[in-house]
Amino acid sequence: MKKKVLIIDDENRTRDFVKKMIDSFQLDLEVFTDGENVETGIEAINRIQPDIVFLDIQMPDGTGFDVLNSIESKKFEVIFITAYQEYAIKAIKFSALDYILKPIDAEELHSAILTAIDSVDFKKEDLQYEALENNIQPGNRRKLVLKTQECVYIVDLMEIIRCEADKNYTFFFLNNGKKILVSRTLKDFETMLNGYGFFRIQQSHLINLDYLDRYDKHQGGAIIMKDGSALPLSPAKKDQFFKLLERL
Repeated sequence: MKKKVLIIDDENRTRDFVKKMIDSFQLDLEVFTDGENVETGIEAINRIQPDIVFLDIQMPDGTGFDVLNSIESKKFEVIFITAYQEYAIKAIKFSALDYILKPIDAEELHSAILTAIDSVDFKKEDLQYEALENNIQPGNRRKLVLKTQECVYIVDLMEIIRCEADKNYTFFFLNNGKKILVSRTLKDFETMLNGYGFFRIQQSHLINLDYLDRYDKHQGGAIIMKDGSALPLSPAKKDQFFKLLERL
């Protein structure tokens, strides 16, 4: 049975362009372009019952987030379409949801839709949308969605003591003793958490500076965290680290 794709965007040319590109991929998909704003987007979702929704963020009568808030049962995969807007992209990334940037690149679109097709038959997690609703509100404390093979965790940044790389995976160590393994690189999280009080002290270690206890000069020097863990400090990071300490 063909998967149904719905494109919601206030620009006719964007909807038509995305449809033509998706059609060119020759996937087993039926593509609809019925949604041109929040009102018609909500109506189209309820009528078509799509498997995948491409959702513009900024529309004349509201936002793509307003569309999602109006849908009670979100049984579809969402791929946001947006021009570069730091606040929106950060909120989407923190919520472990997908997006593509305008102008739309065919390779990025192809990758996004293949990922959505692979995920569409799995149970959707309302927790991700709840985290997104929190993260798009200015002034709210960010909540990070961590997806493992077994669970979806919603983590307040203040719960994270440190992160540790394991090849293409990252371990999260939380203040309740929990250890969570996520299939994403430490570099991804370093970029995402930039500006939120985290510092990469070494290739394999990213720390929350709020949990820093001290720097121990013995045995070549180590960073001691409040949970008792001792971590190496890269020589290349020493100057930057001690400048940070002066500002804490």
